[in-house]
Amino acid sequence: MSRPSRVVIDKNALRHNFKHVQTLAPGSKIMAIIKADAYGHGLIRVARTLADAAAFGVACLSEARQLRSASITTPVVLLEGPHKATDLSDILQLQLEIAIHNEFQLGILEQARIAAPLQVWLKIDTGMHRLGFPAQQTLSVLERITHCKNIKQPVRLMTHLAVANEPAHPLTLQQLDTLKQACDGLEVEKTIANSAAIINFPETHDAWVRPGLMLYGVSPLIDKQADELGLKPAMTLESELISIQQLNQGEPVGYGAAWRCPEAMPVGVVAAGYGDGFPRHARSGTPVLVNGVRCALIGHASMDMLTIDLRNQPQAKIGDRVVLWGESLPVEEIARYADTIPYELLCGVHKRLAFIERG
Repeated sequence: MSRPSRVVIDKNALRHNFKHVQTLAPGSKIMAIIKADAYGHGLIRVARTLADAAAFGVACLSEARQLRSASITTPVVLLEGPHKATDLSDILQLQLEIAIHNEFQLGILEQARIAAPLQVWLKIDTGMHRLGFPAQQTLSVLERITHCKNIKQPVRLMTHLAVANEPAHPLTLQQLDTLKQACDGLEVEKTIANSAAIINFPETHDAWVRPGLMLYGVSPLIDKQADELGLKPAMTLESELISIQQLNQGEPVGYGAAWRCPEAMPVGVVAAGYGDGFPRHARSGTPVLVNGVRCALIGHASMDMLTIDLRNQPQAKIGDRVVLWGESLPVEEIARYADTIPYELLCGVHKRLAFIERG
């Protein structure tokens, strides 16, 4: 018997979310962010589904190489740029565009001997203080770029917003003002908006937007669920009940005897655990759906199994479907119970699971 836990990817939901981005930012080209195996949804699968994207954003050369090996010809932006000089030959061979964000990378390009110039995205640090040239150096760096034979002209600019998911936070407007001052008088294409900014700050849409999390049907905002934003979850993590026990009041459940039955009750065992990507640190009470009805995790998830309170579904039987997140159960909610973020849960889904495509 094959393992019943599986991941269902809804390609129609991916298309719906992409079209929603187009509706929100109709004047912008879309760089779809598909790094980290498309947030766990499958790099090639998502790239083929979102073929209308103007570009794809990836984190590393191996991701770009997979796309090109799959005959995907859409422009691909290497968001962290080259890590060493020898990367340039691969970048050229794979026909990639690159972000550059520090003096080391600019020096590589100035000193390289390559067959053709590269399309460069100059990353400016406007206040997140992770990657990027200091904003006050923008004009001097652009001056050097105009004299670099290995950089195609004109370059494009990018920055990253730290708290666009919090609409009232003052840092976003400060970052936008910093960028405006840095780019005063420049006629260049820019990309500013991540998923949260696409929704919260229309003034950031510019020539390009680069959605990530929202493409997968997950809310990038701290105060709204995906369905409130018109998004549809693209991933459902599901499994089945493989055992049901009738336990007495006071009996313990699972490793460490961390949870005890408050009364005589049915307890179900689901074929899913942290070996599949379900977070071990999800606390008791984390919701799951059994036949579409909310039940609750009890005790700690183990490697291959987790236990659930079936008092809301006393008629449940072995083989019944259990949804751990996705369809009718937002991954954002599970993340809150596990004291983490949806990104980590989506990216952590284990590749031992069967992936099933719909749509």
